Amino acid sequence: MLERPAAVEAIRKALGRAPVVVLTGPRQCGKTTLARCFLEPDSVNYFDLESPPSLSRLDEPMTALAPLRGLVVIDEVQLRADLFPALRVLVDRPDCPARFLILGSASGNLQRQTSESLAGRVERVLLGGFTAPEIAGHATDAHATLWRRGGLPRSFLAATEEDSVVWRREYIQTLLERDFPQWGVRAPAAAMGRFWTMVAHYHGQTWNAAEPARALGVSPGVVRRYLDILTDALTVRQLHPWFANVKKRQVKAPKVYVRDSGLLHRLLGIGTQRELLTHPRVGASWEGFVVEQVLATEPHDEAYFWATHQGAEIDLVLRRGGVLYGVECKFADAPRMTPSIRNALDDVGLDRVAVVNPGDRRFPLSDRVEVVPLSALDRGEALFA
Repeated sequence: MLERPAAVEAIRKALGRAPVVVLTGPRQCGKTTLARCFLEPDSVNYFDLESPPSLSRLDEPMTALAPLRGLVVIDEVQLRADLFPALRVLVDRPDCPARFLILGSASGNLQRQTSESLAGRVERVLLGGFTAPEIAGHATDAHATLWRRGGLPRSFLAATEEDSVVWRREYIQTLLERDFPQWGVRAPAAAMGRFWTMVAHYHGQTWNAAEPARALGVSPGVVRRYLDILTDALTVRQLHPWFANVKKRQVKAPKVYVRDSGLLHRLLGIGTQRELLTHPRVGASWEGFVVEQVLATEPHDEAYFWATHQGAEIDLVLRRGGVLYGVECKFADAPRMTPSIRNALDDVGLDRVAVVNPGDRRFPLSDRVEVVPLSALDRGEALFA
């Protein structure tokens, strides 16, 4: 098992600030494994809501939870929405003797339930797949494996390439056929599967709902709902545009990414490293992979992209403490200064730009632009030193 010290520390800090911490993320991203770093699963304070004994104990939630002290873990909490009012009553007790770590796969319902019932009492910690620093040193080709297989633990750690591909195929089917219906999604699994594949072909591009709507024979409104479902499940990212105060016509539609590169490759029919490197979407795949790694490791308040209809673009705009930084993702050994980067520096007002590539050397392109290899994240180096 790979250690995830940054995630453990984030949970510790959240538990020190809030009586309820929601650890959420896509299914099978390692939430349960991480929770067991804090509490053994055979503890009386541990509830797994996919386990009949735990469900039986929670038939009367107040009776079961009120006497407990210290940390209480409730796994798969989205299966019992009726627990949220009880948790509110429990944490509002004077000198409440318990802290609650509740785990759930990301869904719109889970977000709404915690916001409505536990407002002011809850802090959320988002867990994704493995990041570059977490897999550093795991193998000589760890970065290539992480990019190809994605960061979901069972895919990344699979014994063989075939095992990883099969696991990702079954993951997609389970999400479509079991999880979405459990979360109240009424869209047919076959239609959602076709739509998700279409999103994979849009990966790294600005979104246009009209084209997928025509292909599926539905309205653009239905397509937007499908996209929101995948976004709520943390399988798709909608990156919204930054609007700079310039006269140029700016792109207003979001860019879309399949968040896990391994799932993207499965949806595109990519299985091997050779197939990945020769695929026409290899540059877009690299861009999405870097975007997710940067957002998971680089401190920021908000994230956007910027583009104009004249062709100027910056892949990622990070706002941190009122300062704007740019990230450009280049699948090239020796990236060069481009007109897009110059335009972004001037029009957006970026403080600095990091051009992230798969190389092994960090070097400047100008006084405000630097090429930074992805491997710099392994060493804990900041993009904007």
